[in-house]
Amino acid sequence: MERAFLSSGDLIADRRASYADMLFESGDHVAAADLMRQALEITPEWTAGLFRLGEMQETAGDEGAAVDAWRKLLKLDPDDRFGAGLKLAASGYAAVPEAPPPAYVETLFDAYAPTFDNALLEKLDYRVPDLLAKAIEESAPDRRYQSVFDLGCGTGLIGSHIRERCDFLAGVDLSDAMLQKAADKRVYDSLTKGDVNEFVMPQRSVDLVIAADVFVYVGDLHRAFVNVRRALTLDGLFAFSVETHSGEDEMILQPSLRYTHSESYVHRLLSEHSMCVVSIRREDIRLDRGQPLSGLIVVAGPVPG
Repeated sequence: MERAFLSSGDLIADRRASYADMLFESGDHVAAADLMRQALEITPEWTAGLFRLGEMQETAGDEGAAVDAWRKLLKLDPDDRFGAGLKLAASGYAAVPEAPPPAYVETLFDAYAPTFDNALLEKLDYRVPDLLAKAIEESAPDRRYQSVFDLGCGTGLIGSHIRERCDFLAGVDLSDAMLQKAADKRVYDSLTKGDVNEFVMPQRSVDLVIAADVFVYVGDLHRAFVNVRRALTLDGLFAFSVETHSGEDEMILQPSLRYTHSESYVHRLLSEHSMCVVSIRREDIRLDRGQPLSGLIVVAGPVPG
């Protein structure tokens, strides 16, 4: 998905950056990085441009220059709205954080919101809402839910799948722009801005919690699972997806700046929080650079008794 273009505030710098992007897309990465560097000579504190410069330098093979750009960006933007710290971690120049900065997630999805649905559904063959809705139905055929919370609801893609099966549907997301897109679908009873690690749901009163393609931007899932377990009714369900990998590491920060989680990590964490697997399937969840991306589609619930 392409992020929205963020202006430097200077017409000449923006023009050079636009040409740099054109060169980059044509495959001339070295020339693109050089032209973006020239744009930043005009506007040296342009944070969005500085991040893009790092990306171009990295692709051009100049890793040292890219690292310098991202370190400079972190000094200019301590909240790390563009994920410079994640870039450094994914490249081996910093420790991998347990979670991405909230400002990064919010900025990322505010930028993606205008083209999000089209990019996922028409270009990336995004299957998570369909796969999760099917898994929920198979786990409890024809069940009706009184209270459903869609964590990281985004534009509401899965809300449309579950609306007819619930009395109350709440959506939670960090991005105001995503929440507005979800509101436009008119399927939610409540929409709230919040972090899935911090948002407190009504205790022991939610009979379905959904987290569709959310945990790739969460990292360590411990706090989120604590919140979910506290909210679930005795017969509640927790339906979620993760991107996965085949190695032994429980969690990996990928070059895409998304986290993948192992199946053994999912089982361990559910067990630690007194939940058990109802169903778990490895599926191709969407395309990534033209190749199928593997994920886990999981439905869990509280351990009986």
